Amino acid sequence: MIIVLKKEASEEQVNHIVQCIHAWGLRTNVSRGIERTVVGVIGDEALMATKQLDAFPGVESVVSVQKPYKLASREFQKSNTLITLPAARAGDQPVVFGGPKVVVVAGPCSVETPEIMREIARYMKAAGATMLRAGAFKPRTSPYAFQGLGVEGLRILSEIRAETGLPFVTEVMDTRDVEMVAEVADMIQIGARNTQNFSLLKAVGRVHKPVLLKRGISGTLEELLMSAEYILSQGNQQVVLCERGIRTYEKATRNTLDLNALPVLHKLSHLPVAADPSHGTGYADLVTTMARASVAAGADAIMVETHPEPAKATSDGAQTINAAEFARMMSELRAVARAIGRDI
Repeated sequence: MIIVLKKEASEEQVNHIVQCIHAWGLRTNVSRGIERTVVGVIGDEALMATKQLDAFPGVESVVSVQKPYKLASREFQKSNTLITLPAARAGDQPVVFGGPKVVVVAGPCSVETPEIMREIARYMKAAGATMLRAGAFKPRTSPYAFQGLGVEGLRILSEIRAETGLPFVTEVMDTRDVEMVAEVADMIQIGARNTQNFSLLKAVGRVHKPVLLKRGISGTLEELLMSAEYILSQGNQQVVLCERGIRTYEKATRNTLDLNALPVLHKLSHLPVAADPSHGTGYADLVTTMARASVAAGADAIMVETHPEPAKATSDGAQTINAAEFARMMSELRAVARAIGRDI
């Protein structure tokens, strides 16, 4: 349920409504837009059945949100959410998800040596990427595969950020690590294998750090939005949804990158939407093509894996593009972005 307030509603009236809702055993989320203020009611709406909210001073209308995800829905917030990551260094520009500029997030699958990470950061920044990605903690299908450098990986990412000014996103896998990762990273990633790890979702919802939420391996879009709802319901409004390919009967590629998801998610939700063509295809020679297609389909961000020598990458080398391929991709993405009135 959402309560739409009149344009002239006072702060006192807003606070009165919020206090009453809390007294009834429900929670609220107040969204203050340019044109109106909306109070989202979180919890069992049956408790509201006998409450005459439309009679409260300052209330314009009361609308029942039909979708199971409330705070993530376009019904709750008509305008697009902008998520801003502050500049990593003085003089650098902040990174904004959901604005006119398509954010390019790039880096290796796993954090590697400082020398390799430094080389990657320098060539991707020179090509125009604005954010670094790499896994310090890696969820792998096989228990014998490389699991990441852990805390040492976070230290390396922090050093590269200080040197290059590139903010970074990295994955968290365990509720016990959430506060530690949030203290260091600019954005937390929830990977496909943890999209429905509800304890982890609630934990990242409590730290108020921007979250990149990947779609589950076989997850529907509604399930993705319900996962976002877990984070939003804990008070963290900074969620970027990421289409990273889903498991289908097709075996020609690692996953099936669902380009339909990009415009559909924009239609259903106000949250920014990203695409990951590296995991979505699993093959380096397909990454640029599907990155172009993702920008054309409305992606607010593109996330790709890159390494100077993909064959020597610690993990996921088959879907990783090299420096020259990355530079060409960036040039082509700019052309597509400009054709639809955006930029890279």
